[in-house]
Amino acid sequence: MQDFTDKTGITKERYKEMCAAAERGSKWYKNVPKAFIIGGLICVAGQLLSAGYGALGLEEKAGATAVSITLILISALLTGLGLYEKIAKHAGAGTLVPITGFANSVCAPALEFRTEGYITGVGAKIFIICGPVILYGTLASIAYGIVYYLFR
Repeated sequence: MQDFTDKTGITKERYKEMCAAAERGSKWYKNVPKAFIIGGLICVAGQLLSAGYGALGLEEKAGATAVSITLILISALLTGLGLYEKIAKHAGAGTLVPITGFANSVCAPALEFRTEGYITGVGAKIFIICGPVILYGTLASIAYGIVYYLFR
């Protein structure tokens, strides 16, 4: 049986050895609680905002909209200032709380490519994440609507 080597002369076995040596073990026993606590704090902040907007006299639906807008704004600002990445480094999956994580994932590529200009950099890259989400969300809602219409 012929031994496979790529252009660099590395065999499959040597490549597996190199991967095993470079692989770090996950410290899940530390990561899970940190993600839970920080993700929970983000949710608590959202709940406090909701209570605050309610105290200002906003109805529940308007208050929920205001909370979403505020969380998106805060997440975008933290991303722009480079702080969201520092928080995410410690919180891991805890910062993926849907609305804040999505806002960060939309802003980060746009900031990364801003040196390429507003059109070809920011304008093009801002849709890297949100484009597929919007597309598949729209297609899924159409499919669910058709299924609902057929089986109601």
